[in-house]
Amino acid sequence: MNTFTFLILRLAIAISMLGHGLVRLPKLKAFSQWMVGSFEKSILPKGLVIPFSYVLPIAEFAVGILLLTGLFTKPAASAGAVVVLLLLFGTTMVENWEAIPSQLLHIIFFAILLQFMENNSYALDKVVFK
Repeated sequence: MNTFTFLILRLAIAISMLGHGLVRLPKLKAFSQWMVGSFEKSILPKGLVIPFSYVLPIAEFAVGILLLTGLFTKPAASAGAVVVLLLLFGTTMVENWEAIPSQLLHIIFFAILLQFMENNSYALDKVVFK
């Protein structure tokens, strides 16, 4: 993989994560209420769903910004993968099988970034951490 291909992949997943967080942050309370409602019939307790529903958009936004700029790229990609793994778990708990392919694609992007991190040349990491 070359550095430009890595950049394209990093930017693609960054835009997705940033967009997910960006549209949810202004309506955080409504998003949380929607998520809690979605999990009412799952085995997950409301005490876990509520905090996660507030943290998720912030995590998505933060991962998106960090990947977009290429700052702390490896920790951001790792955090993004953990977020999506948690989403996958939640998605299975509510049997939302239609959402799983999208989440698996996100995991593939994160895995590729983590596998080929040495190609992260167009990034603030290269400027800040010389």
